[in-house]
Amino acid sequence: RGMSRMLSFQGTRRDDVGLVARAISSSSSSSDEHNGGPSTGVLTPLSTPKRRLARQTSGSRCLSPHHNSPHFRRQTSAGSNGAAAAIDPFSHDQLHVLHRAASNSSAHGGSSNGTPFDSLSQAENRLRSVTKSIGRRIPKTPSRILDAPELVDDYYLNLVSWSESNVLAVALGQCVYLWEAETGNIKHLLTLREETDFVTSVSWVRDKGNSHYIAVGTNHNVVQLWDAEAERRLRSLDGHSARVGALSWNQHWLSSGGRDSLIVQHDVRSRNHVVSTYVGHQQEVCGLKWNDEGSTLASGGNENLLCLWDASMSRRGTNGGTGGYNSGQRGGSANFDSSNIGPRLALTQHKAAVKALAWCPFHRGLLASGGGTADRTIKFWNTNSGAVLNSIDTGSQVCSLLWSKHQREICSSHGFSENQLILWKYPTMTKIQEFKGHTARVLHMDQSPDGGCVVSAAADETLRFWDVFGSPPNERKGNNLTMGNFCGSPMIR
Repeated sequence: RGMSRMLSFQGTRRDDVGLVARAISSSSSSSDEHNGGPSTGVLTPLSTPKRRLARQTSGSRCLSPHHNSPHFRRQTSAGSNGAAAAIDPFSHDQLHVLHRAASNSSAHGGSSNGTPFDSLSQAENRLRSVTKSIGRRIPKTPSRILDAPELVDDYYLNLVSWSESNVLAVALGQCVYLWEAETGNIKHLLTLREETDFVTSVSWVRDKGNSHYIAVGTNHNVVQLWDAEAERRLRSLDGHSARVGALSWNQHWLSSGGRDSLIVQHDVRSRNHVVSTYVGHQQEVCGLKWNDEGSTLASGGNENLLCLWDASMSRRGTNGGTGGYNSGQRGGSANFDSSNIGPRLALTQHKAAVKALAWCPFHRGLLASGGGTADRTIKFWNTNSGAVLNSIDTGSQVCSLLWSKHQREICSSHGFSENQLILWKYPTMTKIQEFKGHTARVLHMDQSPDGGCVVSAAADETLRFWDVFGSPPNERKGNNLTMGNFCGSPMIR
């Protein structure tokens, strides 16, 4: 049952989409659209689900008039010369709007050929000039599309993680699947047994030597630790009384955030794994991220709080993290209470849930956070003082944030109404490029190990791969094989 649901979780390059669309337009149905079968690694164009293509091509509807319409016969009989022959009788409202816009332009001394899209053209020209200034070409379309059936549409979950060994983990309902980017192979890792249980979060260990270990949060309050290479569950970690929607690794320390408003620190080496519990949120913890140094943890909650926690808070009871495994057994202070640790800073400037969190890789102590529908802002923080350095209104729900590893740029993903990704230039926060294609809110993002490719997962049950940040500077000058073997056709540079 698990693998049959992954039939359509295969690569569809953008070059194939046109072939598939033409094949579907010439055939009313296909035998592969409703029948299950074994995974074949890469789908042929005709095996792409029709419902997916129909949704992707729905925006290009035909606007030409029906030939049997009396309006059409009346226009054609009047002759082909003149503008009347080009009028679409089914869009009178649109014609009136264009006419009024042209009249207003003339009345204000503008050209009679002015259109209401002049401001849009100016914005596009500004985007083009910014794109030229960054010195690289950024494709607007995804290089690959994967179908992800049963991807849970829940803003508070974290269902995508890309490992340092170039394996993408995706949670689909009760299952976790692994997509090997270099080969395109798909492997089923696990299926939860209980019918009421489903995967609520996934996170790979960030250390390269241990990058085959993955943590899986569940709706039944448990975190499972798996060895992906051996396809074996190592252990289960408890400590929560509600689902675990956020996970973040810091070497052998695993932080888990739950709907019970708690953040539990686990030492995965120890039998008594619960080292400490962070208490500061009042509602579900939906965002969790350690900085690269492993010194500060940022957490976002549904009560609009952004909290900052120091690693030393939990390690005081374990001899600084270098001694024994069990909390309080060695080097612990007699007055240390590992069950009730408060945040160093609790920041209240957001006006909606804070899920999107990203630590800046080139400026120590700089954190970016994004707010939900009622907030719509990206805020930049000095995490030493808690000061807001900048706040940008994006106009829509901010679901995820990613910093570039090579450039001073940041990418954001959004919900209603555009459901797009936006690439920004930091610190000016000038829009460099918008990436559109998803038909529902873009809930998750992660980037490839080399930092060039970004994967987005949306409520439209698709994964899309975008060449957002480009290849590392040293690879652009050399003749190395880049990530192009899974972000499009292979490229030698």
